[in-house]
Amino acid sequence: MLKTYNKSTFSIEKRLLGVALFLLFLFTLLVIQFFRIQIVQHEKWDAHAHGQHTTVVKESFKRGVFYSNTSVKTGHPSPPQPLVIDVPKFHLFIDPKSIPEKYREEIAAHFQSFLKLNAEEQKKMRDQFEKPSHSRKVAMWLSGELKEGIESWWRPYAKKGKIPRNAIFFVKDYQRSYPYGKLLGQVIHTVRELRDEATDRLIPTGGLEYVFNEYLQGKPGKRLIYRSPRHAMDMGQVVDPPEDGADVYLTINHYLQTIAEEEIERQVKMTESKRGWALMMDPVTGEVLALAQYPFFSPKDYRDYFNSTKLLEETQIKAVTDPYEPGSTMKAVTCAIGLMANEEMKKRGKPPLFDPEEKMNVLPAHLPGRKKVLKDVNTHHFMNMKMALQKSSNVYVGKIVQRVIQELGDQWYRDTLHNVFGFGTKTGIELPGESCPSLPTPGKLHPNGKLEWSAPTPYSMAMGHNICVNSFQMLRVFAIFANGGYDVKPTLVRKISRKMPDGSEKILYQHSLGARKRLLDPEIVKKVVCGMRYTSMPGGSAAKGNIPGYTEAGKTGTTEKIIDGIYSKKDHISTYLGFAPIENPRFVLLIVIDEPPHKYIPGIGSNQFGGNCAAPAFARIGKRALEYLGVEPDDPYGYPVGDPKRDVKKMKWMAEVESLKALYDQWNR
Repeated sequence: MLKTYNKSTFSIEKRLLGVALFLLFLFTLLVIQFFRIQIVQHEKWDAHAHGQHTTVVKESFKRGVFYSNTSVKTGHPSPPQPLVIDVPKFHLFIDPKSIPEKYREEIAAHFQSFLKLNAEEQKKMRDQFEKPSHSRKVAMWLSGELKEGIESWWRPYAKKGKIPRNAIFFVKDYQRSYPYGKLLGQVIHTVRELRDEATDRLIPTGGLEYVFNEYLQGKPGKRLIYRSPRHAMDMGQVVDPPEDGADVYLTINHYLQTIAEEEIERQVKMTESKRGWALMMDPVTGEVLALAQYPFFSPKDYRDYFNSTKLLEETQIKAVTDPYEPGSTMKAVTCAIGLMANEEMKKRGKPPLFDPEEKMNVLPAHLPGRKKVLKDVNTHHFMNMKMALQKSSNVYVGKIVQRVIQELGDQWYRDTLHNVFGFGTKTGIELPGESCPSLPTPGKLHPNGKLEWSAPTPYSMAMGHNICVNSFQMLRVFAIFANGGYDVKPTLVRKISRKMPDGSEKILYQHSLGARKRLLDPEIVKKVVCGMRYTSMPGGSAAKGNIPGYTEAGKTGTTEKIIDGIYSKKDHISTYLGFAPIENPRFVLLIVIDEPPHKYIPGIGSNQFGGNCAAPAFARIGKRALEYLGVEPDDPYGYPVGDPKRDVKKMKWMAEVESLKALYDQWNR
């Protein structure tokens, strides 16, 4: 019995030992597994659990702001004035997995009552409820008021139906807003409502929004949200703060821009033209003070413009994209080149080519290479340089260039146009699509196989034909005359800066005038400007360009547009380009009227001529701008006939005008 007992006892002990060892093995495996999960794979499973109970949403940022130049009025500083800003908006999201199927139709119906969607939009919104996802966007760009309305309805509804509170949630975003509406529309442009799917970045439609996108864009942040009925989606921890975009401080002043837009619209409508634009620039700093174009482009309605072939063209900045022949505005340049040629002849020990006071025959003339006789609009017998600029003589400038070519050659003439005045090169203005101006080159073949420069080319160029420019290029040329002969670079940006978290400002770009390079001798500038001041005086080609109470210098231009490779006899570009006041000019201003009707208006004259079509807008914009800038009238008696302030005897330059008229009459009896 004892032996049997021992065997039984041993068997039991053996079994117990086996069970114990097995349990020990299982426990060891469990410990090893716990060690692997808790220690070795801790990060993996922690992230997995984290992902089940949390979600990361993007923390929105503000796009940079465009500011007006509020410092143009000396001694009258004012706070920065935003031209475009970001306003907070909200995107509505749902968590379909957290919404029971029996409530989906009812919730969608409530959304419709708030959102007022059309049939197609409503169906698209309802389809999002069936997606196997925790995050589906159902509406965009909702106002704060609409957001609060939806939330007020949702909270008791979710509580009653025992639906997780965060089954619907909002994500904050920012939308472009325009305090001044269409003001500066083509220049600033806008951004599309839908972001780039790959990068989630805003897509500019053009203008400065496109050029400075990298500065303006900013960087989104991240917010960690706990997925729980007790946690709303607008709560949570910001784990990566957003970075707002940099701000761009423009050279354009909103008040001067308003003046320019009002007057260019008025002039286009008065002349029944296709469109028009006006550019105003400080001739010393190159800061563009206004850039107006009519018809306007409204950024908030960009979809309408880009979906219409007719409206699409109005989104372009014609002052940059559209090249044109400068016409008679080029005659001021030609006279300056003639005077420069005199200096060059002096350096070579030779007599000057001409005298500005010289009595020059300007009757219709044959010039080398020209098939047609060169003549003026009105026939004259003799002129000097002042008369030629005043009355815009083709023959006079043609004969000046003839002398230049005969003595100094084609290449010298071409090099001077390029090196001094910048013809044939872009200005580098901070806008997309600047057209490349064309300047013929002696000996160079055109793509059609013909020489760019032939015998009659310099005479055509003297009058502003056979050469293409853009508006900014001509604005720069006249700024050189206005500032006394110095180089100047047009710019739209004063500075770019970013606001730092500590409230400081980090300057990313600052416009600097730098060293001023002299391009023209001051005596040459003085003589040319002296001639241009007569243009808007009695007897000039643009008397309608006179700014009452102030002095100004300028030049008209009228050119036929090139349509399908040939000059159109009915489609014109009419311009007036000048600056005011003559002493210490505050601005240089270009008016361009595109395709004014080719007709004669009794009491006014040919509608397409720059003196009739563009000059009046120059006078009105100039008058209002000078008054806004606080510039005291430098010709306080120089007012139109009928104005009580007019006094012919005291009008500035009137004695010189009458003297010039007397000399003209003597020469042209």
